[in-house]
Amino acid sequence: MNPTDIAPPSLWRRFTAAYSALLSHLLVVAVAILIIPVSLQIFSRYTDLIPAYIWTEEMARFLFIWTIMIGAMIGVRESTHFEVDLLPQLGPRGEAVARMLGRLGVLALALVFVWAGIQFTRFGWYRISELAELPLWLIHIAWPVMGLTWLVFLGEQFVDDFKTITGRSAQS
Repeated sequence: MNPTDIAPPSLWRRFTAAYSALLSHLLVVAVAILIIPVSLQIFSRYTDLIPAYIWTEEMARFLFIWTIMIGAMIGVRESTHFEVDLLPQLGPRGEAVARMLGRLGVLALALVFVWAGIQFTRFGWYRISELAELPLWLIHIAWPVMGLTWLVFLGEQFVDDFKTITGRSAQS
């Protein structure tokens, strides 16, 4: 195959790649910011240099939730969640079918996260956190955002697997 025969990535693939890169950067920022309230908690617990900040525990919990959710989004995009090879000698088409079956479970879970996450966000829409006084919807919205992101990334993967099963190129 000649390198010029490969079609350039579609607009959709460029979007998902850029979105994935944005998520990776947000994950780095979230972890970097997470260090601040956790460090303040540690220093205030073991020294008298700074007062005990109660809001740091809540802030750390909120950042930790977003860190987990963003990491799960990236994990679905990169297919880095664990896999169990029950039938390792399937060939490319058989592997694509097996991947699609596994992804159907993730798809079901994504739909649950979207539906229940919207309900969860509505519940916290007009509430604020007790200590940091942050709007709770900023935390609750992580669930439907994760579900929608999984749907976007799964759609791309289903297309690739379908193309493999039908014998077409998975890169166009």
